[in-house]
Amino acid sequence: GRFSHWSLETGSIRKKRLKTSTRPDRYTPVPDSVIEHSASMGGVTASLDSKQQKFGGFTTPFPGTMSVLSSGFTTPGGSRSTIDLQQMGDARNSMLGVKLDQVSDSVSGQTVVDPKGYLTDLNSMVPNSGADIEDVKKARLLLKSVTSSNPKHGPGWIAAARLEEVTGAMQSARTMILRGTETCPKVEDVWMEGIRLMQPDQKKSVAANALRQLPNSVKLWVKATDLEEEKAAKRRVLKKALEQIPNSVRLWKSLVELHDPEDARLLLDRATECCPTSTELWLALARLETYDNARKVLNKARENIPTDRQVWVTAAQLEEANDNMAMVEKIIERAVTSLTNNMVELNRDHWIEDAEKCEKSASIGTAQAIIRTIIGHNVEEEDRKHTWMEDAESCIAHGAYDCARAVFAHALSVYPSKKSIWLRAAHFEKNHGTRESLETLLQKAVTYCPKVEVLWLMGAKSKWLAGDVPAARSILALAFQANPNSEDIWLAAVKLESENNEDERARRLLQKAREQAGTARVWMKSVKLEWVLGNVSGAVHMVEKSISLYPDAPKLWMMQAQLSLTLGSVERAREQYSLAVKKCYGSVPLWLQLAHLEEQCGNLTKARSVLERGLLRNPRNPELWLRSVRIEERVGNSSVAKTNMAKALQDCPSAGVLWAHAIFMESRKQRKTKSVDALKACEHDAHVLLAVARMMWAERLSSKARDWFGRTIKIDPDLGDAWAYYYKFELKHGSEDQQHAVLKKAVAAEPHHGEEWCKVSKKISNWRKKTEEILKQVTASLTEPI
Repeated sequence: GRFSHWSLETGSIRKKRLKTSTRPDRYTPVPDSVIEHSASMGGVTASLDSKQQKFGGFTTPFPGTMSVLSSGFTTPGGSRSTIDLQQMGDARNSMLGVKLDQVSDSVSGQTVVDPKGYLTDLNSMVPNSGADIEDVKKARLLLKSVTSSNPKHGPGWIAAARLEEVTGAMQSARTMILRGTETCPKVEDVWMEGIRLMQPDQKKSVAANALRQLPNSVKLWVKATDLEEEKAAKRRVLKKALEQIPNSVRLWKSLVELHDPEDARLLLDRATECCPTSTELWLALARLETYDNARKVLNKARENIPTDRQVWVTAAQLEEANDNMAMVEKIIERAVTSLTNNMVELNRDHWIEDAEKCEKSASIGTAQAIIRTIIGHNVEEEDRKHTWMEDAESCIAHGAYDCARAVFAHALSVYPSKKSIWLRAAHFEKNHGTRESLETLLQKAVTYCPKVEVLWLMGAKSKWLAGDVPAARSILALAFQANPNSEDIWLAAVKLESENNEDERARRLLQKAREQAGTARVWMKSVKLEWVLGNVSGAVHMVEKSISLYPDAPKLWMMQAQLSLTLGSVERAREQYSLAVKKCYGSVPLWLQLAHLEEQCGNLTKARSVLERGLLRNPRNPELWLRSVRIEERVGNSSVAKTNMAKALQDCPSAGVLWAHAIFMESRKQRKTKSVDALKACEHDAHVLLAVARMMWAERLSSKARDWFGRTIKIDPDLGDAWAYYYKFELKHGSEDQQHAVLKKAVAAEPHHGEEWCKVSKKISNWRKKTEEILKQVTASLTEPI
């Protein structure tokens, strides 16, 4: 046409330009959007980028995802399904390996698995499906190979018979095991299996055939005895057995058990001749003999078995049982000497276990003699105290209290001036002994450690609890002589008098204490005594004087402000609190009291300000944070309360009181999750455990709640709130016995702390109430968790 020469010219020019051009080739990159669209549609790209070229395509994204992992064969599958053929192949090989391991034997015919374990596993093989039947066929083929290639291998016959048994072919199993007994007539286990598989009327004949082949097999004789039903027949079989195997301890024991004591004694006499090295037989004979004959028997036993400690221990128990206590200690000492001479290694732990067993069998003297003799054996001098205290704790844990008492007694004889040992022994007697044993111990303790005030106080308290007030006074009088200016002893004497309504004597004692041992605590007790006795003006005067002497005592400041509130002077109390937090800014209770006062007066802004200032002075303090959360909750600002709690947990991540409150700030569905976080943050905090117990109670999980309450009081028995909630829970869901048990434990623990507990116990009107009364009052004030 008209323009045909243009196209030819253009083409030729283009070709010419391509030939003559020296510029490098230019490639236009494909936009990311095109690649992404192509990948999502299952398209294929025609080129690899640099990363794909570097890793050889092993990180290429599979259609449907655009994620690229770091290295290795990590090509992800599509978004709908992930198929890894390599893993499938490995899983298939593993399954095949497991199946082969279950039934395979080596080419030589020797089993490659534990025969007993394999026989046990066969019991669970019950073919149900076609695949199971195929497995049974394979197993049968393999076991046939075992029995034919190595017919003298007994476990192979047993396995073959068991396989037939589990498949339900009992007759085939019996035939198989009989072939086994013919092929392996000297293999005991094959005969035992044959007796087991036979029908009841055939068992005895198989047992008789077995005993003809193996007349010295104890197991077969015992099995033959079990097949007999009458005692006379059993005795007859055992006597035949002992003709063949006269030195079998097991057979002698079985025969003795079938006779009355008199015949048993005669049999044991013969048994010890046949089995002179059997400790069991000697000891059994000694138990059946009279005292004199038993001593002779045990002496013979020692001659025949000079390396066994049980003979010596039994001899000591024999002497104790016949009130010959002087010989007990000698026998144990001789035992240690004799065993050492016979090159027997003395193991302290084994001897202490023997002592604990003796105590459980009521041989207290023998037990304590063993402890006294063995306790210092193989213990370095520098490790003695630590080792002995561990021994005592171990005995206590095992319930062997007399053994523990012997350990403490020995330790105190070596270290009579060690305060820590006396205190441990005293606490042991308090928890596990009697009042008399405690008082006896404390009398000895104060003679060796007269400067240890707590020992005097424990003795006085024991007398006071027993109702012997004059004796308590005399103990404290002796304590005064040994510790003339002791604050604790002065205050114990004051408490003794005030608890027994001797108020004037208590006042005089406090006056002397202020003169001779004046401390902030003595002044505080003086102020409180005047307050509880109704002398408020005298208390006010005394507290002002005490503050002038001890301006850095926060409790005196608190009592002054509380006395002002008692007199109705709120403004004065506010001023006193304000001055107190300046003087004692490190006292958190003062800041809390001031914030509480402002909140009660309706000054929420001031209350918040007080808490903020308190946190500036005492950073990371959980009590101040908790009060700030509660203030917002009380006025309905739940969002602010949650914000404050988040800040508080960030500031004090291991504060149990905060986590405990945070759990109940959540909805019921979220509490369990929050409680898990709380337990991770502070696993052994009593407040958290108490919150979990209350949560379980709210969920009506009574048994779990009871367990958590038990853990709480075990970790912190001084937490009164835990006891109160526990008691309230038992009042609601427990029996009378459970309620009484909690009440009794709480009274014994004498708790003093806890927010709800202190609200009641610190009230002036409750100053003379006992633990039980306070517990019931606190319990009544609590609400059931929801």
